[in-house]
Amino acid sequence: SITVQCPHRASYGVLPRPCRALVLLNPQSGAGRALEDFQAVVQPMLADADITPTVFVTERPHHAQEKVQDEDLSQWDVLVVMSGDGLLHEVLNGLMERPDWEQALQTPLCILPGGSGNALAASINYYAGNDHVAKKKLLTNCTFILCKGLHAPMDLVSLSTASGKRFFSFLGFGWGFIADVDIDSEKYRRLGNARFTLGTLQCLVRLRIYQGRLSYLPAAAEPGSPRDPKTRRAAPTAGTKALTGDGEPPADTLLVPLGQPVPPHWVVVPEEEFVCVYAIYQSHLGTNLLMAPAARLHDGCIHLFYVRAGISRVALLKIFLAMGRGTHLELNCPHLHCVPVRAFRLEPRGSAGVMTVDGEALACEPVQGQIHGRMCRVVTGS
Repeated sequence: SITVQCPHRASYGVLPRPCRALVLLNPQSGAGRALEDFQAVVQPMLADADITPTVFVTERPHHAQEKVQDEDLSQWDVLVVMSGDGLLHEVLNGLMERPDWEQALQTPLCILPGGSGNALAASINYYAGNDHVAKKKLLTNCTFILCKGLHAPMDLVSLSTASGKRFFSFLGFGWGFIADVDIDSEKYRRLGNARFTLGTLQCLVRLRIYQGRLSYLPAAAEPGSPRDPKTRRAAPTAGTKALTGDGEPPADTLLVPLGQPVPPHWVVVPEEEFVCVYAIYQSHLGTNLLMAPAARLHDGCIHLFYVRAGISRVALLKIFLAMGRGTHLELNCPHLHCVPVRAFRLEPRGSAGVMTVDGEALACEPVQGQIHGRMCRVVTGS
């Protein structure tokens, strides 16, 4: 594909024509209409753009992950995911398990909204400067972006747990209220995005408090100071692709093992009772939730939100209503905090509740993560 430089120094590429697309589609995602919507909305637009799709319909969890682990990617110019955010999480981690993961991540990824959350699709639509839309209008916008064929770098976050799991995330990590809403509303999946509204109301009624310790490495650092990763770097850090060679995944050079205290130049949040903690790296938490308006695909930053205990149900509801317009920080709620970071650690006290990564459930345990800048490529607007 052709590569061009934009004024912001991001390396943009353009999909070739004709273009070969592997479409990984979950027919059960969202309201269960993904295959029907692909045939009715997407396929005619791709034909006009000289993009030939080969559709792979998933039949079970991790089916797409297994597919891309073994696939000869030289057959494809782009990997298209038609589902919710969870299927892209599968695909991304399948690519990371390949011995040639560095080369595999150069194959552009594309998200077409077929789920109920569709956070990355909403973010891509937002970055393109389009008006807020949902459902088939969002699908049409994202398909049009695919037809234009522009792709750009995207940051990823490496997450590691106390039990030894490690995975890569493109959207966000959650604990507490937001994770509860995400998981508890699964049973309303057929309602589409409305499931989150219903889930939010139910979780407000039985609002829970979570205890734990939250620490982070601030994104802002004075050059040459102890907080500047350049002064302690033995390998590439945030903002670069931390490549190790030999097929090994990138090293987390900003982190120390979970059993050790965080480095002294990290910030430890003094409070240890929270309603929720959410680390997000895209603008949208869902189709109708503009959580981090300043976020971009490759800003080298994790936008860390946390809500301290003591907030009222009314104040929490006001935050989520304002989040639809991206104005929640303007409420100046003393319990809501947002800080840009390069890395974070969360150590829950006990194992009650769930955690989520890219909307997928995790067991509750200590976890930490760091940004890896511009590590993969994604189809995006100009």
